[in-house]
Amino acid sequence: MKNLKMYEPGDKMITLIKDNYSVLQALGSFGISLGFGDKTVSETCEMNDVDTYTFLAVVNYTINGYGEFENDEQISVSTLLHYLKASHTYYLDFQLPFIRRELQESISEDDPLGMLIMKLYESYAQEIRRHMKYEEKTLFPYVQSLIDGHPMNDYNVETFSKHHEQTDKQLRELKLMMIKYLPADAHRNNQLTATLYDIYNNEEWLCQHAEVEDHIFTPAIKRLERLTKQDDVSKNISAMVFKGGQDNSEALSDREKEVIIGVVQGLQNKEIADRLCISVNTVITHRRNIARKLQIHSPAGLTIYAIVNGLVDISSVKL
Repeated sequence: MKNLKMYEPGDKMITLIKDNYSVLQALGSFGISLGFGDKTVSETCEMNDVDTYTFLAVVNYTINGYGEFENDEQISVSTLLHYLKASHTYYLDFQLPFIRRELQESISEDDPLGMLIMKLYESYAQEIRRHMKYEEKTLFPYVQSLIDGHPMNDYNVETFSKHHEQTDKQLRELKLMMIKYLPADAHRNNQLTATLYDIYNNEEWLCQHAEVEDHIFTPAIKRLERLTKQDDVSKNISAMVFKGGQDNSEALSDREKEVIIGVVQGLQNKEIADRLCISVNTVITHRRNIARKLQIHSPAGLTIYAIVNGLVDISSVKL
């Protein structure tokens, strides 16, 4: 059942934990240690160098499933990145081996069905490990490059492919086999039941982890990407204005300037070709060269360039 309470910076951290003990798993991932006494959420976060707004965004979302993050400029991407990295470490280095040990203790090596359950678990753990290692090797460095202001050019968040559904199916099959398998021996039955309980808890944790990635982290990355693209266009235009245009080696030809004017006036490639008495393919080639030289790929960017460089008069541009 959802808590339906939205926690705020002034709430006591101990109250948040008492109301929602599942948050304990998140504290370590944020870098928050126990022993915070009666400090508030904001005091505890500040003491541990954690962005309070982002901490509460994740906590309130995982507790209540509520939050709108598409254009949330207050979310700290660096805080989220640290949280997700630490969550991976917790799950890969502690939780998966812990459950494996529990299974080994509760299943007899002489039982073929028990060995099948172990095999299913190993397959599940391998898929989880592969997915998280992919993120650590590819996604996380890309996000850090965005934070640093030097984004990798060969990647974007749209190429971030998740496999949560596939791992969910493996986990469902594992749980089904365990429930059907429960042995008659009371001691082993208790061990396997406890292990199954831990698997259910960790399934919920992993689901929350995936939702934070999908609904908070990914929108934050997309926002960073948009800001980076805007900054790139601004930097390129500023360089052209204050350096008197591009370097001579990359100077626009008169024909390329005529193509830009046509683009700014809203003409299609064929219309530009007809006006300049050239082929459509030649227009496309000119536009490709223009984009390479100016590092401007949008009509809006070209319009600004054309205005500040005197190719068109601002009064003639339809804004």
